[in-house]
Amino acid sequence: MTKLTRRTALTAAVGVLAAPHAARAAWPERPVRILVAFPPGSSTDVLARSLGNALTPVLGQPVVVENRPGAGGNIATVQVKRSAADGQVFLAHSVAFTVNPSLYSSAGYDASADFEPVALLASTPNILTVNPGKLDVRTLAELIAAARTRPLDYGSSGNGTTTHLGMELLFRTLAKVEVQHVPFGPAQAVTAVVGGQVPIGSTSLPPALPLVREGRIRGIAVTSLQRDPSLPDVPTVAEQGYPGFEALTWFGLMAPAGTPAEVTERMNVEVNRALRSPEVSQRLDRMGFAPDTRSRADFASYMRAEVEKWAGVVRASGARAD
Repeated sequence: MTKLTRRTALTAAVGVLAAPHAARAAWPERPVRILVAFPPGSSTDVLARSLGNALTPVLGQPVVVENRPGAGGNIATVQVKRSAADGQVFLAHSVAFTVNPSLYSSAGYDASADFEPVALLASTPNILTVNPGKLDVRTLAELIAAARTRPLDYGSSGNGTTTHLGMELLFRTLAKVEVQHVPFGPAQAVTAVVGGQVPIGSTSLPPALPLVREGRIRGIAVTSLQRDPSLPDVPTVAEQGYPGFEALTWFGLMAPAGTPAEVTERMNVEVNRALRSPEVSQRLDRMGFAPDTRSRADFASYMRAEVEKWAGVVRASGARAD
């Protein structure tokens, strides 16, 4: 083989080896869209927009956040499911993503088969609160005792959320007491407790946090296994007689099934890097979120466990959203 022939062959070989890398490096080719399953101002929306701002410079393309609320998050979910699996569209959702297939007669998707888990963004405990002017109780035991003596309503962040199903598990299944569920949204449920529309609230921690600190509502229990550092004086459900009780609200990023692994892996790396950055992590901490930077594989395992767990709670409670 002549020197020219060898040089030509080497150039061709290098080109073949470089081609896959070049194809990967081309992503994203245009603006990346994150469809949020809930309205503007929701916790999912706040997280998605914080990440979008951090990801835009590192991805080299704008990250556009679009809200597609409705049907408990199913509208956005189905839209992303039907999108091309090219790494240009992602779904930002909450734990309701793993609940809805059991809660709805036809949610329109399979949480495991129709999506690629990308990143578990953050989690927060739920908090059980009361309006002290309407219900003067200070402990979970006192609250349950009050519910045994008269009908009580509780407002949640919505049908099928862990703020709803967790309380169904606690009150009806474990404590054997009847309470009436009134679905709101996260902020609306807190407002309803402050205004006395319902005496009890069950929401994720962020919307309730400032009002508990101000004393306008009283924190009775958080649903994490350990007390939350944002409210260290509020005990857990687990330490008030229900060991092992846990009902978290978490938020994640998913992609349509079949999205290339190099895309989802890179998004996992970049999202986790953003979550570790002081700007993002400090903002989330002030709001009561705990960033979670686990791998894609660990998120996939966690998501499968959540699907199974909440399917069992839905069956036991008989809850339906339609």
